[in-house]
Amino acid sequence: MTRSGSGQAATVLAQASRAVAAILSGQTADEALSAFQAGPHRAAVRAITLGTVRWYLRLKPAVESLLARPRTLPREVRALLAVAAHQLEYSRNAPQLTVHAAVDAVKILGHKHAGGLTNAVLRRLLAERKDIFAQVDRDPARRTAHPRWLADALSSAWPLHGLSSLEADNVHPPMTLRVNCMRCTPADYLGELAAAGTAGRLVEWGAEFAAPPAVVLERPAPVDAVPGFLEGRVSVQDAGAQLAAPLLDVQPGMRVLDACAAPGGKAAHLLELTRGQVDLWALDIDAGRLERVRENLSRLGLPAHVVAADVRDPGTFWDGRPFERILVDAPCSGTGVIRRHPDIKLLRRPEDIQAFAGTQLEILEAAFQMLAAGGRLVYSTCSVLPAENEGVVERFLARHPHARAISLPGRLAPGALACRWGVQLLCGGAARTDGFYYACLEKTTSGTI
Repeated sequence: MTRSGSGQAATVLAQASRAVAAILSGQTADEALSAFQAGPHRAAVRAITLGTVRWYLRLKPAVESLLARPRTLPREVRALLAVAAHQLEYSRNAPQLTVHAAVDAVKILGHKHAGGLTNAVLRRLLAERKDIFAQVDRDPARRTAHPRWLADALSSAWPLHGLSSLEADNVHPPMTLRVNCMRCTPADYLGELAAAGTAGRLVEWGAEFAAPPAVVLERPAPVDAVPGFLEGRVSVQDAGAQLAAPLLDVQPGMRVLDACAAPGGKAAHLLELTRGQVDLWALDIDAGRLERVRENLSRLGLPAHVVAADVRDPGTFWDGRPFERILVDAPCSGTGVIRRHPDIKLLRRPEDIQAFAGTQLEILEAAFQMLAAGGRLVYSTCSVLPAENEGVVERFLARHPHARAISLPGRLAPGALACRWGVQLLCGGAARTDGFYYACLEKTTSGTI
């Protein structure tokens, strides 16, 4: 490596360390990385930052085993040691050059005095790496780089699948497409991909569930390079997320509410399945995120009422006319999408789960109030924790006798797990989806809540 290349490597490590330190301080990965979006090394900084965060809870104990007083070090130095350890353990870069770059990076960070310690710790890690990580990996939570509380919660909720779910969180997700059925079929789109020299495969659902298959690309690509994306023939959406719209069973002419719509993928799917022949209200509390909804609908050429409001306060937006279908894709812990957002491992706390569950119940109750008699509501989350899923549905049903759960197909998707109320997809699984929960509720005609 030339002196220029070594300097670039040190700069990348320093910037990634700043981003990791910001995430450890409570920022999301997107927030932390925004400071480096205009830089020439943004792709490398992003990759190293997210890789370090993904494996941080395995790297941290390995590094700290070599430090006498780890908590006395400045946060950015601790972050740099984790970043460098990630490069030593998971990259193909020459180890000695990584050590040299890390020593230079600590100077860039303004902690020149820590250069000797950085050099010593990383060289020792390099020499004893096998034994150090063997010790760390005795603990499944550390081996899979998850917080203890989450590893325990998954093992308790899904004893036969907990470990595989933890492992799936560390596998890079596939790029999955939703084919716009107004424009072409998934089978036809596979042919279009093949003609463009791109390989793909279909994700087929259970025989009892008539839903269009998703298309998984063999190799991810920039969205503007995906055939048909700019023209609105396909959209990027995880296969598990593509179950929401078919489960709602929307028919042309219906009045439909997407209660937590941003960024708009499920709302667009509802419109595609009905060829835009529904009165769709796309609602979200975050006006800024609604811009994504408008962008998605504009690209696809689909109509909807896009409204910034809190579904828990219907008086601010609802005209009193019931909706025949309502989708509640509730805000949640995101524990089903960790493979896409590894910072969730570091940002979520066990106390967050009950807070989410309380909000989810409030949203569900407010939405159900606007549902027509005989109408259907789909409750979904991208969580894999029962407290946010069937726990919320169970509490809701106990409080509202005019609500009933609708049975879902037993073979909704490969690897789907039947719950008392609804169905759970765990991350990975036979269909390689993100983690999602779905329950269908109906308001009976015998009364209102």
